[in-house]
Amino acid sequence: MGRSANPGKGRRSQSGTLWASSDRKGTHSVTVPETRLSFPDGPRSALDQALSELVLNAQKVLATQGRLRSLLQASQAVVEELDLAAVLRRIVDVAVDLVGARYGALGVIAPNGNLEQFIHVGIPDELATSIGHLPAGHGLLGALIDDPHAIRLTHLGEDPRSSGFPAHHPPMDSFLGVPVRVRGEVYGNLYLSNQVSGAFSEEDEELLTALAATAGIAIDNARLFDETRRRQRWSAASAEISAALLSDRADASLELLADRFASLADADLVCVVLAAGESTLIVDTARGKLAKQVKGLVIPSAGTTVGRAFESGQPILTADGGASLDQPDAQLVLGPTMVIPLLASGRTHGVMTVSRSSGRPRFTTSDLEMAADFAGQASVALELARGRSAGQKLALLEDRSRIARDLHDNVIQRVFAAGIGLQAISGSVDDPNVRERIIEEVVALDVAIVEIRTAIFALTAETSRDRGSIRHRVIDLLSELASLFDQTPRLVFTGPIDLLTPPEMSDDIAAVIREGLMNVIRHADATETVVNLSVADDLVVIEVVDNGIGVVESDRRSGLANLSARAQQWGGDLVLENRARGGSRLRWTALIEPEPVRKES
Repeated sequence: MGRSANPGKGRRSQSGTLWASSDRKGTHSVTVPETRLSFPDGPRSALDQALSELVLNAQKVLATQGRLRSLLQASQAVVEELDLAAVLRRIVDVAVDLVGARYGALGVIAPNGNLEQFIHVGIPDELATSIGHLPAGHGLLGALIDDPHAIRLTHLGEDPRSSGFPAHHPPMDSFLGVPVRVRGEVYGNLYLSNQVSGAFSEEDEELLTALAATAGIAIDNARLFDETRRRQRWSAASAEISAALLSDRADASLELLADRFASLADADLVCVVLAAGESTLIVDTARGKLAKQVKGLVIPSAGTTVGRAFESGQPILTADGGASLDQPDAQLVLGPTMVIPLLASGRTHGVMTVSRSSGRPRFTTSDLEMAADFAGQASVALELARGRSAGQKLALLEDRSRIARDLHDNVIQRVFAAGIGLQAISGSVDDPNVRERIIEEVVALDVAIVEIRTAIFALTAETSRDRGSIRHRVIDLLSELASLFDQTPRLVFTGPIDLLTPPEMSDDIAAVIREGLMNVIRHADATETVVNLSVADDLVVIEVVDNGIGVVESDRRSGLANLSARAQQWGGDLVLENRARGGSRLRWTALIEPEPVRKES
């Protein structure tokens, strides 16, 4: 047997049939059967399935970790803001990104159960404008309000609670809604629609529920921060207005108070309502868009919110939809309103009403508390300012009284003495022209004495307003009409008017003087006007004299018939005539004790 030509080259693996080898004794070969490494079909399928499940679970774990990281990032983004409006917007933005929704919204629930605010994401502003008004909280939105538990739907149109969509509204299919709670109370609801994969999963619901819990904390923090800032502003304003009211220039204190209220409360209308009688109130001061419509408005105290606050001394908070100041006029319909009494020294001096337009955010109980505290401090400042003003007025009246006494005791006596002296001198003067001139000066001194006495009465009029004297009433009337004249009319009193004139005649006297002055304003074109009121020989005489164009027959007759009738009731007469030196004179007379009118039998 010979050697192999290529020993060692003919080996095969265990799968072959020939194994060749050589040693010192020669070469021999061994034949072995061919084999392969393999696994049975059953065990191999189980292993592949286990490996596939392991990989799938790993992918799920990774996805879950990613979504948890997204939740953490979303929660961090929500709690970073402190401004309430920004927090609400941020909540909707991160909720849409967290669960992959196309549309999202946050509805804030009002105390009456409707939606107070509706912050939406995904719908362009121009499309939202074409849709019209925001949702009112019906359908599925209302269902979530009525029963604050999560709602998840694959097709919201198939749910019987769905009420459809308004015109121009984009189509929506899948739906997920969860409540947002703040301190155990439902603050609002998160609404999401149109998940990118087609339907919201149970995991989406859990993530959104967790985000809603964080959102509740963020909203609470933002509300507390906002309340703290508002309290700081109210406190600073209280100190500011107290300093202003107590300063030397505290004019228009009610206007200042209304302006500060409007700014602090972000109000559209602020009114200061004061008592106008036993059963009526009047709007004394108004600030805001509707101020001109309500200024001077008379309000009954019985059966009105303002009247209840005035009587009880307790602040009142009203919701949206009420009529401002309890008036039926539709133009005055406003929204949320605070009615706050102005209290000082244990009594109500007035009522402050603070209103917003219909549809604007409501006032909270915290707003009412801060406004009431501010009003209380402002009322004290007003009371102190009134006390200081009364002290200043008292000092002024004392000065006026002193001046009046000096005029009466010194000036009038000296002028009277000078007149008597001149009258005595005139008797010793032979020249008639000189004597006549001296007599004219004596008459002028008498007129000056009368005018000085009128000035004395004007100086002391403020000291006795409560007596309701005719002098004071006439002075007030001239003060009221003075702005209508280029030159204020002069007023002359002669005789004991308040002592002899019957109180019942005061209305007629005021009406005659008012009508006479108004005739001068309308027709006379005068530069000087004099009103004389005198009592002598049981006769009251009123004269209104001007230097105008005189009486024209075609005018100045309106209203005179009424004055003539008033004179006849008192047994007097009315005369309107031209003066020789130009102008006109209205002369009205009345008997102090008229004879009774006899009735024919």
